[in-house]
Amino acid sequence: MPVKRASKYYPTQEKSWRLRTHKKPFSQHKRHLRASITPGTVLILLAGKHKGKRVVFLKQLASGLLLVTGPYHLNGCPLRRINAIYAIATKTKLDISSVKLPERVNDAYFKRKEMKRPKHTEGEIFTTKKEEYTPSTERKEDQDVVDKQILGVVRQHPEKKYLFGYLGAMFSLKNGDCPHKMIF
Repeated sequence: MPVKRASKYYPTQEKSWRLRTHKKPFSQHKRHLRASITPGTVLILLAGKHKGKRVVFLKQLASGLLLVTGPYHLNGCPLRRINAIYAIATKTKLDISSVKLPERVNDAYFKRKEMKRPKHTEGEIFTTKKEEYTPSTERKEDQDVVDKQILGVVRQHPEKKYLFGYLGAMFSLKNGDCPHKMIF
């Protein structure tokens, strides 16, 4: 019978299980929202495809992300989720208490669908096109429903003439602009 040899590895420190901190998983984290961001607040997006656009904040989702819309008719920004750190809250607010959002609009609603990979057959390696994302009909319907309500709120605002232009205009900085001194 072979003799069992002693281990060549000896730990430098004993493992202490008391030193471990028990962190909650991300799904159980508390969702904090800045005091300046309330439903109806106009936000300026700082990153992504729609950076520089002004959007209307609708509600905070369970994941902590913000649900915003352009409205799509004014600036081309659809219903989408954004992280609060990529948004600047402005002083402009709309009264969206009368706006009813569809029940199905939640985090799972925005999850990307798996695209089908094209199967290559002989001679078709370079001719197959990659399948692109297109919004579903239910997404288009929800966008129309929400936009009609938001545009109705904007039309009832006392400064609607300026508000339509404000929401449609892009935000950008010029030479000499100091963002830390600006009041939005």
